[in-house]
Amino acid sequence: MRDRFYGAGTPHALLLLGCFTLAGWSVFYLWGEPTLWRMALWFIGAAVFHDLILFPLYAAADGLLTRATGTGTATRRAVLNHLRAPALAAALLFLVFLPGILDLGEATYQAATGQPRISYAVRWVAVSGALFGLSAVALAVRWPSLRRQDASRR
Repeated sequence: MRDRFYGAGTPHALLLLGCFTLAGWSVFYLWGEPTLWRMALWFIGAAVFHDLILFPLYAAADGLLTRATGTGTATRRAVLNHLRAPALAAALLFLVFLPGILDLGEATYQAATGQPRISYAVRWVAVSGALFGLSAVALAVRWPSLRRQDASRR
């Protein structure tokens, strides 16, 4: 449903209006915050880091994975997607828990909590392995129906 004056349609325009309203309210709410400039710097830095470094890296990795598996059949697309989903989840977990995985900020953590820092590296590897394992099990369960689907298309 496209609008003649706004190319993407009314639902898209309303969603954007809501997002801009929420962003404006957030800025208004934080305006008196003394560390606002640091938050803005981190936000802008994260956006630039993603767009200039992370996106080309994971786009290249996905391109290699796509070439390696191919996308001609339902089975190949399923294999590709069952690799993409846990890889995305593992990457997001890595970014969220980066200081704990790389053992950064131990003194700050101990000063704030009074407890020694426990590394998250082994836990992250275990969770990532479990995600790939669950994805492999899900693919194995789907495999017979994917093969039948490919056979019916020939």
